[in-house]
Amino acid sequence: MMQSERQKHRGDEEVVKELCMANGLSYEKIAQDGSTITSLEVFFSGYPRMVGLSLFPRLCQLTIVGQNIRRIQGLECCPLLQELWVVECQLTRIFGLQNCLQLQKLYLYDNQISEIENLDLHINLQVLWLNNNCITHIKGLTNLQKLKELNLADNNIEKIGHSLDPNVNLQNLNLSGNNIRSFKELTLLAHLPNLKELRLKDPQSTPNPVCLLCNYATHVLYHMPGLQRLDTYDVSSKQVKEASEATVTKKMMYYNMRVRTTQRNLAKTQASLMLQKKTLLQLPEQCIRTLNHALKNLEYELSEAQTSHRKSARTWADGPPPQIEGSVESSDTSADMSHDPTLEHQIFSKMDALKERLKRWSRRLEEVEAWYEQELSQAIYKKECMVHFLLMELETVGNIRFEEGCSTDPWFTPCYDLLLSRFSATEYKVHGITGIKINRIIRIHNRALRLRFEDKLTHNLLANEESAMFSQNYKRCLEYLFYVADPERSSENEILYIPEEGFKTAEKYKAMGRESAVPLSNSLSVTEQPRIEYVLRQASQRYSKQSRDSIPFRHGHIIVSKVFLGHSFAIQQGEPVDRDNYPKAHSVYRYVNPKYGTMVNEDGPRSSKTQCGPECSLRQRQWFVFDHELVLPEYIIEFEYITQDQAQPVLPDLSSGTLTSDPHLHDDNLDKDVLNMEPMLKPRPKMLSLDEKTLLNVARANVLSQITVLNLHGNSLNKLKEISRLTALRHLTISFNQFTHLDDIMHMPNLEFVDASYNHLVTLDGLKGLGRLKQLDLRWNKLTKARDEATVLRKHAPNLLKLDTRHNPWHRPETVKMTILGRLMSLTHLDDVLVAEEEAAAAVQMAAGSRINQGALLVHSRTDSERPRSLSLLSTAQLLCQLSSAPWDLNREMAPGWTATITTLNLDSQNISKLTNLDKLVNLRWASFNDNEICKVEGLDNCLHLEELSLNNNCIRTLDGLSKLHCLHKLSVNGNQLSCLDASVLDQLPNLHFLSVENNCIGSMHGIQRVRSLLELYIGSNHISTTRDIYYLKGVTNLIILDLYGNPLLEKLEFYRMYVVFQLPSLKALDGIAVEVTECENAKDVFGGRLTPDMVAEKLGYSNCSLTDIKDLTLQSCSIRMVDLVPVDLFHNLCSVNLEHNNLTSFSGLVYLPNVKALCLNYNHIESILPRQRAQAHLTNRQILHHKVNSSGYGQQCPSKGNREAGPTDNLEPLMGSLEVLHLSHNGISNMANLQLSRLTNLKALFLQGNEISQVEGLEGLYRLRELVLDRNRIKALSENSFIAQTVLVELHLVENRIRELNHLEPLTELRKLFLGMNKLQDISELDKLEVLPSLTELSVVSNPVARRSLHRPAVVLRLSRLQVLDGVVVTLEERTRAELLCTDAPCPGASVPSMDINLPGLLPLVSRNTPLRGMGLAGGLQHFLGHDILPCNMYEAQPHDTSKHKKHKHSSAARSGQAEIAFRHIRRTGSSLPTTGLLTYPNLEQDSRFLNAGVPKPPPM
Repeated sequence: MMQSERQKHRGDEEVVKELCMANGLSYEKIAQDGSTITSLEVFFSGYPRMVGLSLFPRLCQLTIVGQNIRRIQGLECCPLLQELWVVECQLTRIFGLQNCLQLQKLYLYDNQISEIENLDLHINLQVLWLNNNCITHIKGLTNLQKLKELNLADNNIEKIGHSLDPNVNLQNLNLSGNNIRSFKELTLLAHLPNLKELRLKDPQSTPNPVCLLCNYATHVLYHMPGLQRLDTYDVSSKQVKEASEATVTKKMMYYNMRVRTTQRNLAKTQASLMLQKKTLLQLPEQCIRTLNHALKNLEYELSEAQTSHRKSARTWADGPPPQIEGSVESSDTSADMSHDPTLEHQIFSKMDALKERLKRWSRRLEEVEAWYEQELSQAIYKKECMVHFLLMELETVGNIRFEEGCSTDPWFTPCYDLLLSRFSATEYKVHGITGIKINRIIRIHNRALRLRFEDKLTHNLLANEESAMFSQNYKRCLEYLFYVADPERSSENEILYIPEEGFKTAEKYKAMGRESAVPLSNSLSVTEQPRIEYVLRQASQRYSKQSRDSIPFRHGHIIVSKVFLGHSFAIQQGEPVDRDNYPKAHSVYRYVNPKYGTMVNEDGPRSSKTQCGPECSLRQRQWFVFDHELVLPEYIIEFEYITQDQAQPVLPDLSSGTLTSDPHLHDDNLDKDVLNMEPMLKPRPKMLSLDEKTLLNVARANVLSQITVLNLHGNSLNKLKEISRLTALRHLTISFNQFTHLDDIMHMPNLEFVDASYNHLVTLDGLKGLGRLKQLDLRWNKLTKARDEATVLRKHAPNLLKLDTRHNPWHRPETVKMTILGRLMSLTHLDDVLVAEEEAAAAVQMAAGSRINQGALLVHSRTDSERPRSLSLLSTAQLLCQLSSAPWDLNREMAPGWTATITTLNLDSQNISKLTNLDKLVNLRWASFNDNEICKVEGLDNCLHLEELSLNNNCIRTLDGLSKLHCLHKLSVNGNQLSCLDASVLDQLPNLHFLSVENNCIGSMHGIQRVRSLLELYIGSNHISTTRDIYYLKGVTNLIILDLYGNPLLEKLEFYRMYVVFQLPSLKALDGIAVEVTECENAKDVFGGRLTPDMVAEKLGYSNCSLTDIKDLTLQSCSIRMVDLVPVDLFHNLCSVNLEHNNLTSFSGLVYLPNVKALCLNYNHIESILPRQRAQAHLTNRQILHHKVNSSGYGQQCPSKGNREAGPTDNLEPLMGSLEVLHLSHNGISNMANLQLSRLTNLKALFLQGNEISQVEGLEGLYRLRELVLDRNRIKALSENSFIAQTVLVELHLVENRIRELNHLEPLTELRKLFLGMNKLQDISELDKLEVLPSLTELSVVSNPVARRSLHRPAVVLRLSRLQVLDGVVVTLEERTRAELLCTDAPCPGASVPSMDINLPGLLPLVSRNTPLRGMGLAGGLQHFLGHDILPCNMYEAQPHDTSKHKKHKHSSAARSGQAEIAFRHIRRTGSSLPTTGLLTYPNLEQDSRFLNAGVPKPPPM
C-alpha cells in the first residue's frame, strides 16, 4: 500500500512539474514563488488530474483545456479563485467548488455534464458556460442572481420553464443547438428584464426547432422588447421593434375579432335553442295553466262549501299536503257536507286527477329543460374548444392553425368516408344505435409537430435503417388511426392538449395506468369503448329523472392521426406492452372482437365483418406505438350516434311538439276528460274592483275584522284598495288576476300565507309590514331582478319560511337561487325544495362577499406597473390576476396608503351591486367588474389613471360616471341595458381606442363621432336600424375594426356590407370578416356618388327629424352620380333642388320626389330622365352588381325610345307631376327625343342652353310649357313638329345657333318674346315669316346678317304691328310712325333722311333716336315661379306708352343697331353669376341673350 502511495506521489509530482513547465515556473522554487502566482494555464495534455493546486493559494484564474480530467478537485486551497476554465475534458459532474466562493466566471463547456448542480453557494457568479454537455433540464441556478451571461448551447434542453426567473440580471443567454420547440417556452424569457442578447440559432450550432417556425423573430421581439441582438442580428433599432409590435397588435385584433365571432355564434345557437324551447313549452305551459285554474276553482268551491256548512268529511290535520305544480294551501277549517255525500268525494277525486295530470306536464317541462341544457352544454363546449384553438393560433403566431372543413375541401371527403368506413352498426346494436352523424371535421396544421414527425422519420429512422428496401417503401408503413382519451385515466382534456403538444410519451401513459405506448386503433368501436363504458357507469351512478336520452355518450370527439407503424409485431399473450419486450419494434398490435370487447391473439378471429360496406371488412386492431413522435395528429372529428327510435333523439320534433313516447302526453283528450269530470263548476262573475261590501260578501263575514281567509282567485283585479283594513287576515289567495304590483298589501300583522301566482307582477316593491308572513307563492309572474325582490322580502317579511319563484323571466337565472338564499336566511323551502344547510351557508358567504371592502381589495388586487407581454385576449386585470398572486400578507396589518399602490383590480363574478370604496385607488390602471349586478357607473372619479375598464354583464343603463377618466383607452360594457351612447361622456374620453357595447339596447350611434381616436368598435346585437348611424362613424377616421352583427340594419339594408365598406374605406374588418380589396372596389362602383338622406344630413348638418323641413337643397360639385332619397316621405316639403356640377346621367331617384317644382341639373351628363335600358350581355360583373342595387336607376325605368327614329312618347307614364322649372344646360345633350321630356307634363320653363342639340324635338307632351331656352346649341332649322304642342309658349330663346330659316312657327300663337340673336338669318324675308306670331311683343335678331341691313328695323316694325321691343330697344310710337312714312315715301336705298322734328295733329312728337329699354323687367323674369303660374297671359297686354319719361337723342338707325349689338356682346362677355340665397341657389348660368340691357333685372333666386 505504501508503495502504491509512493508511486501516486511520484506521479503527482510529475504532473506538477508539467504544470510548472507549461506556465514557465521553476518546480524547485515553487514552494517560495507559488504564493505569488495568480493565473495558471494548461492546454491539451500533461495534466490528467487536478493536483498541486494547493501550492498556489492566491490563484485567481485557472484554465485547463483538452485534458482527461473527470472530476474537479484540489481547489479547496484556492479561496480567491475568480475564473475557472475546465473545458474539452471528461467532466461528468459539477463538484468540488464549494470553497471557491469568490468565483465570478465558470467555463465548463465541451464536457459530459448531465445536470446543473452544486452552484447554490456561488452567489457572485456572473458568467457560466455549460454548452456542449448533456444537460436536459435547466435548474440549480436559483441563487445566482448576479449571473449576467449563461451559455447552455448544444445540450438536450426541451423546456425552459420558470427556472431562469430568479436570474433577473441575466443579459446574455445562449440556448442554440437544443431541442426547444414551443413559442410558449420562449415567452417565459420575457421575465428577464435585463436580457440584451439571445441566441437560439448560432451558426456554430444547429438551430432549435422553434427557430424554423414562422414569425419566430416577431414573437421573440414582441415579448422581449429590450433585446439588442437576436442570434446574429442587431435588433436594437426602433423600427424593428415597432414593426414587431404592429404585427402582433394586428394579430391580436384579428383573433379578438375571431373569438367574438365564435361567441356570437354561440349566442345565435342559444337564441335558436331558446326559441325551440319556448315552442316546446307552449303546450305544457298552456295545459298547466288550464289545469291549475280548474284546480284552484275546485279549492275555492270546497272552501266555500266548508265555510257555509261548517263540516267536512275529509280534513288535513297536519297542514296542507305537499304542493304539486299549481296547488296552494287550503283553509284549515273543516266542514260538514252531509247534505250531499257524493259532492265532496267528486271534488276530491277531480282534484286528485288534476294533480296527476299536473305531475305529468311538470315532468314534460323538466324534460324540455333537460334537453335544452344538454344541447346548450354541447354548444358551449364547441365554443370553448374553438376559442381555445383560436388562442392557440394566436399564441403560436399562426404555427398552429385549425381549419374547419366543408364538402368542397379536397381533404374533407376522404376523412369523412374514413370514419364512416370504420363504423359498424352491429357493434352498437345493444345500444340501439344505427349510424353516426358527422357534425364537424377540423384539420390540424401544427408546423412544429409536423417538422418533428418528418425529422424523426427521415433523418433518424430511415437513415439508420440497414435495409434499403425498407427505406424505399416506408410509406406503406404509414396509416391513419383513431384516438379517444380515456376519461377515467386522463386528468386533462386531451382534445385540447394533443393538437398543441402532441401525444404523451410512453412513460407518461404508463404512469396513467395504461400500456407503455400510445394507444390507437383502426376501429371506431374499439377506440370508443373506454369512453362509452365510463360514461355509462357515471350515468348509472347519478341517474336523474330529468335525463331522457338513453345514450348519454351520444356526442363524441375522435382524433385521426397519421402514424408510422414501422416494424410491427403482434402482442404475445400475457406480455405487457413495453419497449423492453419488443426491442426491434416500432409498434405492436392485437386483434379485438368488438362485439364482446375482448382481445384475441393472432391465431384467433382476425376480423370482424360489418354492415356498412366493403371498407368495414378490415381486421380491427388495437395498436401501440412506442415513440410518440411518430404519431402526428391531423384531424378532429365531432360526431353523434343515431338511434333507431326517433322519439329518443335529443333534438325534438318541433312539428309534433313531442319529446317522448309517453301516451299520456300525446293524448290531448286526457286533459279534457279530467276537466269534464263531475262536478262541473259554473263560471263565476269576475270582479274588476274591490270595496267593503264586496269583501264582506266574498268572505261571508259581517265586519272586515272577522275575515281571516280571503280567496280572490280567478278575477280581473289589479288593485286591492281595501285589503289593508283586514287586520285579522291570515290567508290570502289572489292567483289568476291582473296584478303588476303588491303595494296594497302592507301593514298586515297577521298575514301568514299569500298566493300571488299567475299574475303579471314585475316587482315586489311596495310590499311592507308582513312580519308573520311564512309562505309566499310567486310562480308564473314577470319578476326579473332577484336581488331587488329578495331585499324587499328580507326587510318586510323577515320570518318567511317558504318561497316559490319558479317560472319567472329572471335576469341571470343561474344566480337566482344563491341570491335569494343569501338574503333570506330564514327560508326552509325554496321552489318547493328543502334548503340544505351547506347550500344556505355558501349563499350567505357569497352574499357577504358581494361588497367591495378591504378583504375584497386584498384578495383581488395587484400592484404590477406594466401589462405582461402576453399573446392573450384577456383584459389586463384578468391577465395580471391570473399570472401573479396577491402581494399582500393577509395576516399582517396593512401599512398606511397601501391602497395607493394598487394598479389592478379584478372583481368579476362577485355579485357586486354598487361600486364603492374605490376613492383611495388613485393609481388604479386596470379594472374589471364583469358578471355582477352593478346598475350605475360610480365611485371612479378619483381613479384618474384608469386605462382599461370592463363592466360586462351588469345592469348599467347609462355611461354617466366615466367623464373624468381621460386616460381610458379600453372600455367594455357588453350585456348591459344601455339605450344610447352619451355624446357628452364620450367627448371626455379623448384616448379611447377600444369600445365594446354588444348585447345592449342601443338604437342609435349618435355620439360615437366624438371618439375620434377609436380603432375598434363592437356594437353587435343592439337595435341599430338606420344608415344614418353609419354616417356617424365617418368622423371616426381611425376606425379599422367594426362589428355590427345582430342589428336590424343588416336585414333591413340591401347590400349592407358593401354599403358600410364604401362609407368607411379605412375598415380592415367588418363583422368578423376581413375586408378585401375587391370589396372596396365593388363598393366604390356601386355606391360612389350616391345621394342618400344620410349624405344630405352629413352635408347640411341636419338631424334626422329635420329632413322633413328642407325646402331648398343645393349640393354642387359633390361627384353625385345617382340619387337615392328614400323614403321619399322625408322630403315631402322639398320644392327646389340644385345639383349642378355633378355626374348624373339621369334624374335617377329624383323622379320619386313628390313636390319638387324647380330642378337644376346644369353641368352634368344627363342623357334621359330615366336611364336607357342596357343589355345584360354587355355588362361587366361590377355593372351587373350595380344593376341590382335599388335606386341605381337600372331596373326602374319604363320603356323608352332610344333613338331619333322612335315614335311618339305619348304612351309613357308621366313623371314628376309637380315639376315646373327644369335646368339642363351644359349637359352635352345632342338628342332631345332621348330625354323623354314629354313625360314632364306640368313643365312650364325648360332651359337647355349650352348643349349639342341640332334639332328641336321631343316636346310633344309639354302642353303647359311657357318658356323654352335653347341658346348656344347647333340648331339649323325648325321642323314641322318642333313646337306642335307649344300653344301656350310665351318666351323662346334660340340665341347663338345656326338658324337660316324661320319656318313652322305657326303653333306658337301665344309667343310674346323671341330671341334669335347670333344666328345666320340673312334675308329680311325670313323675318316676314314672323307674322304668324300674332302675340309677339319682343324680338331680338342682333348679330345676324339681316340685322346689318340698314332698313331691317323699320321693316320689322311695320310687319309686326304688336312688337314693343326690338333688339333690346323699345319700339316707340314715333318710330312706328316714321317707319310708316318711310315706307310711304319709298326713298332710294342708301338715301339719308334728315334729322328733324315732325309734328302731326293728334300725334306725339317723333324723336330722331331710339329710346333704350331701362328699368323694365321682362315680366319679372321667373319671379314667383314657385308660388303661381309663370308669365300670366295678361302680363303682356298692350299699354299706352308715356314717352315723356324718355329723353330725346338723335341717332341714325344704323348707329342704333350697332349700339345694341355692342351692348349685347358686352353683356355676354361680362355676364355675372346669378345671386344665391338659401339652400338652393339659382344656377350659375351665363348671361342669356334675353337680357340685352344692363338695366334688365336678373331672374330672382329660386
